[in-house]
Amino acid sequence: MFAVKPQNAAETLPLYRRFGGGAVFLSIMAGRTIGGMRALLGDAAAIVRAMPNTPAAVRQGVTAACPGAGVDTPQRTLCERLLQAIGVVAWVEDKGLLDPVTAVSGSGPAYVFLLAELMEQAAREQGIPPDLARLLARQTVTGSGALLAASPEDAAALRVAVTSPGGTTERALAVLMANEAWPAALSRAIAAATVRSRELAG
Repeated sequence: MFAVKPQNAAETLPLYRRFGGGAVFLSIMAGRTIGGMRALLGDAAAIVRAMPNTPAAVRQGVTAACPGAGVDTPQRTLCERLLQAIGVVAWVEDKGLLDPVTAVSGSGPAYVFLLAELMEQAAREQGIPPDLARLLARQTVTGSGALLAASPEDAAALRVAVTSPGGTTERALAVLMANEAWPAALSRAIAAATVRSRELAG
């Protein structure tokens, strides 16, 4: 498994070239393509590129994995078993999808942390004491995530269920879902992260 800094790949990967043709190489390096790694490991190298995210630290991550040419079923199964130790695994056959995957789930925890940060800040602006503001924001984010994970409903249905006509939630969502607010901003953010991922892959 390669988990070194991407900038160290050129000096590190050739040291393992001798294992090409026998082992399967599992990489969680950001920005290092399968083709680029094969150039360092040899044409016989079986390579799986994976993109986990930071909730892996509490075994709640999601990892997208892409098999390179020559990866057989037992090698794929081995990689999946390793990655399942830190959460859910999803396979993609199109390596081009790893860039938007990086933008959505790789970078995604930062978006959620920003939401909690801004909710806490807004709560304090409304006069809620700092300790209570932090508790309310964090528990609302984590509890909502747990509810989403446990529910068969999609996110839109859960949102609608919370939104009483004429109530406080409807008033807040009118601001968040206005033109150029959350929907447009998040779409632009993920597009920007996708572009940057492609730039880093070079």
